[in-house]
Amino acid sequence: MTFKLTYSTMFDPPEEMHERFEGALAKVREGLGVCHPNFIGGRNVMGKSHTTLHSPADQRQVLGHFARGTAEDAAAAMAAAKEAFPDWRATPPRERIRLVRRVGELLEERAYDIGAAMALEVGKNRMEALGEAQETADFFSGYAREYEVRGFYELNNPDDPLVGFRSHNRSVLKPYGPWVVIAPFNFPLALAGGPTAAALVTGNTVVLKGASVTPWSGRLLADCIQDAGLPPGVFNYVMGSGEVVGEALIQHSDRAGITFTGSQQVGMRIVRLMAAGEYPRPCIAEMGGKNPCIVTAKGDLQRAATGIIRSAFGMGGQKCSALSRVYVEEAVAEDLIASLRERIRAIKVGDPCRRENWLGPVITQAAVREFEAYCERLKSGGARILEGGGRLLDGALVRGHFVAPTLAEAPAEHPLFREEMFLPILMVCRVKDLDEALRHSNDVALGLTAGFYGDDQEMKTFLERIEAGVLYLNRPQGATTGAWPGYQAFGGWKGSGSTGKAIGSAYYLPQYLREQSHTWVE
Repeated sequence: MTFKLTYSTMFDPPEEMHERFEGALAKVREGLGVCHPNFIGGRNVMGKSHTTLHSPADQRQVLGHFARGTAEDAAAAMAAAKEAFPDWRATPPRERIRLVRRVGELLEERAYDIGAAMALEVGKNRMEALGEAQETADFFSGYAREYEVRGFYELNNPDDPLVGFRSHNRSVLKPYGPWVVIAPFNFPLALAGGPTAAALVTGNTVVLKGASVTPWSGRLLADCIQDAGLPPGVFNYVMGSGEVVGEALIQHSDRAGITFTGSQQVGMRIVRLMAAGEYPRPCIAEMGGKNPCIVTAKGDLQRAATGIIRSAFGMGGQKCSALSRVYVEEAVAEDLIASLRERIRAIKVGDPCRRENWLGPVITQAAVREFEAYCERLKSGGARILEGGGRLLDGALVRGHFVAPTLAEAPAEHPLFREEMFLPILMVCRVKDLDEALRHSNDVALGLTAGFYGDDQEMKTFLERIEAGVLYLNRPQGATTGAWPGYQAFGGWKGSGSTGKAIGSAYYLPQYLREQSHTWVE
């Protein structure tokens, strides 16, 4: 198959992609309802109790039964990672690279099966689910390649200028030890697999905890790592709640570093925790976004409308990169809003496993309640809801967590312009010029992604002044979303990220390593 799965190529996929997905979906559905254990020290560990997982698109459908991890399971996983670390660190880098690449190969071979499972578990449409599966494979292959290209981060420095001696110097980067990865529900494979690949290839061992509402994806990743032949204890996977398993992991004295993706509130708590104690430990925290898009009177409105819809409502706005606020110049506001409304009405909502549906459910009933509460706050704060604004209960939709893609126009001072909602709600504000749009765009604590539609001179101004880590300009494929390993780095400024370094960039892997200087004299 010549078709390359990426987020940018998924808008007009070939028929073969749909055929392969349908076949994988039928296969995955035949295996629903089984028990899925934790993976600790190279062994499958079911534990004392389990959680039954239901599909967010149809609460009658049982997807499986997943081990409910405990603090003791977390401690056992940390102990296994600690025991495995010395041998894994001493494993020749090329052997670690070979094994990590093998994980990527298995992920790619199983991309359709994994994508089908994620469509059922998370509620992604088939394009989003397949894209995430392939993205995760690309993280493993890409980080293996990057580590090799960088010469395993060993650098020879000049000799000291000494008379009568030969004094040699070099700098090497070495792994820290057992690394905790905490992944979110919205990208349960990619945001587990990416940090895991980076930590493993650089010589750290890993304990992974996924979101309690999406445990299946992490288990599928664990299967690939197990089948790739990594030594016992090098990778461990514990399912369970953040209050129990997550808390036990972030508090454990043996955690050498943490990669966390989730809310700013939780992320900042972990950042502070890792900076405290006997000595500071590294924490790579990606903490969400309140992502703006600016449309000027000189922008291509058709491109803008297409990119805005894809980034605001893809996966129901449940992405840290999702577009949630648009600032449009008054001269073109009516035309843009009319185009957005037309496109929103055309969105097909329903079972995300069905080919015709682009938008699936939100993840939980709690998310539905949050959606309804936000819609009430929009109206009470002076916003006008132009499209959507309620739960969808027609026919089979009543069995899932379905809400309407929502567009609201609001004054710039509305408080929800500053609050991450993580739902299919897009707010629009009219501005007089680019300067006003930039001021509003930057007036938030978060700075992950941002989009722009305008001319070349305005684009230069936007690039100089916008406060965000990932920028997309005049892009119909997505106004604020769609980063892909090897093509776009992905990381936030301000409250969106703790390190100033981006996932998938040349600067990412060194965060999992610490520098050591060597000097020796002949």
